[in-house]
Amino acid sequence: MASDAATAPPPVHEARVRAMGADAHLVLVGGDPVLLDDARAHLELLEARWSRFRQSSELCRLDAHPGRPVVVSRDTFAVIARAVDAWWRTGGRFDPTVLPALCNIGYDRDFASVLAGTGPGERARAFDAPRPTPGCAGVVLDATVCAVTLPEGVQLDLGGIGKGYAADLVASALLAAGAVGACVNLGGDLRCVGRSPDADAWTVTVDDPLGTGTGSLVVADGGVATSSRLRRAWKQGDESVHHLIEPATGASARTGLASVTVVAGESWWAEVLAKAAFVAGPVVGADLICDSGATGLFVHDDGRVQELAGLDRFRP
Repeated sequence: MASDAATAPPPVHEARVRAMGADAHLVLVGGDPVLLDDARAHLELLEARWSRFRQSSELCRLDAHPGRPVVVSRDTFAVIARAVDAWWRTGGRFDPTVLPALCNIGYDRDFASVLAGTGPGERARAFDAPRPTPGCAGVVLDATVCAVTLPEGVQLDLGGIGKGYAADLVASALLAAGAVGACVNLGGDLRCVGRSPDADAWTVTVDDPLGTGTGSLVVADGGVATSSRLRRAWKQGDESVHHLIEPATGASARTGLASVTVVAGESWWAEVLAKAAFVAGPVVGADLICDSGATGLFVHDDGRVQELAGLDRFRP
């Protein structure tokens, strides 16, 4: 009996919750199942700090006070520092300063309200012509006191990178608290760590917006993220728009791609590369991903699936 207990696989616990504007799936291998409650609370804390739809959030407080330093929590400082660094490393293709551009195409409230068209004066609303995003060159970071100073005219949106970094933080916290494995999936931005339920690597189903058969990936420890123009798309008058902004124009990016999926060491970096590659297009985007030591796949508008070098290592 003792031998059987020693070789028995650890228990697996799961939870499905709504977190950070996404349908979240939490998988815990080993550890106390109460850790799932801790994970939910952790996600709620991060959302309360980073949401652009909560006026009490640290992000909204920062965006409302340009030109002067604003002290934020360590987690908020860390995700902003990563976002600014990602802007530099991707040549501005990943740009957290797209918030005014998003608002200008109608994404100025939670997405359910955008789809429902429940905003006041929606039918009579006028939109400005798109214009380039300001970028992060003038953002000042003071790591000593966790202070951020935004220039006039700059507002940050931490939507995608926030989900990715939250997945990284929560998965790592679950391991530190006694789990032997964990997977945190925040609507397609996910992080796998430690032992999977079947003791081998984690099997991840790739987001497949066009139903083209993108299949599954096998990831031992790392992050997977997908950026798709179909996930958050709506009508602005007679025009179809989506949330992936081309920084050079301030309009929805049109690059011949429906989605980009990236596998990287961490979820936040996979999210950055997916978004930057979508904006860059399939040729430059492929180089951007591969030169960063990551891999992934593109789904083109015509349904063609383009796998990048190295992806075969992650196929079942």
